[in-house]
Amino acid sequence: MRKFAAEKSRNLLAHREIFSSVLQHPTASLYSSSSHSKKSQLLLRFLNTTAAPNPSSSSESMASDYSSTPVKLDSINPKVLECEYAVRGEIVTLAQKLQEELKKNPGSHPFDEILYCNIGNPQSLGQQPITFFREVLALCDHPAILDKSETQGLFSADSIERAFQILDQIPGRATGAYSHSQGIKGLRDTIAAGIEARDGFPADPNDIFLTDGASPAVHMMMQLLTRSKNDGILCPIPQYPLYSASIALHGGTLVPYYLDEATGWGLEISDLKNQLETAKSKGISVRALVVINPGNPTGQVLAENNQQQIVDFCKKEGLVLLADEVYQENIYVPDKQFHSFKKVARSMGYGEKDISLVSFQSVSKGYYGECGKRGGYMEVTGFSPEIREQIYKVASVNLCSNISGQILASLIMNPPKVGDESYESYSAEKDAILSSLARRAKKLEEALNGLEGVTCNRAEGAMYLFPRIELPKKAIEAANAVNTAPDTFYARRLLNATGIVVVPGSGFGQVPGTWHFRCTILPQEDRIPAIISRLTEFHKGFMDEFRG
Repeated sequence: MRKFAAEKSRNLLAHREIFSSVLQHPTASLYSSSSHSKKSQLLLRFLNTTAAPNPSSSSESMASDYSSTPVKLDSINPKVLECEYAVRGEIVTLAQKLQEELKKNPGSHPFDEILYCNIGNPQSLGQQPITFFREVLALCDHPAILDKSETQGLFSADSIERAFQILDQIPGRATGAYSHSQGIKGLRDTIAAGIEARDGFPADPNDIFLTDGASPAVHMMMQLLTRSKNDGILCPIPQYPLYSASIALHGGTLVPYYLDEATGWGLEISDLKNQLETAKSKGISVRALVVINPGNPTGQVLAENNQQQIVDFCKKEGLVLLADEVYQENIYVPDKQFHSFKKVARSMGYGEKDISLVSFQSVSKGYYGECGKRGGYMEVTGFSPEIREQIYKVASVNLCSNISGQILASLIMNPPKVGDESYESYSAEKDAILSSLARRAKKLEEALNGLEGVTCNRAEGAMYLFPRIELPKKAIEAANAVNTAPDTFYARRLLNATGIVVVPGSGFGQVPGTWHFRCTILPQEDRIPAIISRLTEFHKGFMDEFRG
């Protein structure tokens, strides 16, 4: 059964590459409903063809077991088939297969481990959690130990005090019980106070919706704003695939605007205007603008005057501003700093009723890296009470987000302060993580720029580098011969030769005819030299092999 499922998955992925090469820039022809329909029909034909078992295959009898089942690829929601998520796509699937092979047969590949540089998952690559945060979580999840004498020697005094404060806000001290659908009120109070301290402008806890990471909040807003394929969302290209996936799942249209690689992935208002007008001419009603700051996968940090231009643009055009700010703590260059879009808008004099703004934050990124705890929130401002009721209704369908994630969201917005027992150790841990990330980013950036045909903008923030590769003509021809996007071809060869996992740029969108890959800066600092060495050796061999 597993063999058949794996074979079927490989076939589906192989033929899906046909579309990755044709739609290398995922927003091509997005405005055309007929084009989309034809592509969907073609995709279904390919998928149905490849899903059918080979008559000579030993798994034929296994496949026939499913012939009478009611769900087929051509009978499921076509929006699911359209949805793609490259960060956990084909290259990662292959990496997991290689990892299993290494486990069963050590020495079976020219490397002894898989280095996952594909996803922003810090703790999976050795980053340690912040002690204060974990102490509070442990005490909240097992409050009985708060009353034991030995607890005073095992936990800091301020973590014990914070746990008592949090538990007092939870009925029955029950962290395993449902909460209010927006999240525990006392935790939302704490988060609102943290936002106010960060921005210098008031924040209302009733504007906070606690979610299982930022992703469900994004889905919630896409669900709210998308009525049909005629509704569009302006998204940056390159973009984090969550947005294209969510727009596809909810039946909308991604309206691309291009970040300018030549100016450090700058956002040009002129391009926003052009894309908006083009969409309108196609009958698309553009509902919102997505801005990722700091950028993913591109790592740029927006200047405040650029943010002001964006706010004015949204105000003038009547667009909801969806501000992905999950990397707000990850700034690595002295000439840039993070400004929330809410702070920028309020500084410009725009109040609650002047602009609709949704800001996303997560416990998964920053210096905390608590991806598995699934905590986050969105701050929703500039919506009428009637619309807020609908947002609450959608939130209530999922009952509530998990309580550990809620607690963590409150902790990252209210960490230890000067004078608290944990402050010095907390600050040391935070500074060590962020300074190390900055050094790793710089080392990888310099190494990539030293490779033939590779250019890489500086990583101002976030957790990634997005280098551009000038691939030899013969490499592109070899990729086309196997129906694979050239950057996917490169990434697959890199993985098979070195065990390094990166994500092809075609999964994020890119200017047609250009090729990139996304690489995280998250492997521990002592591993970076080995990664650079492996990558450099591979790249030289690859370029020599396909040189004209």
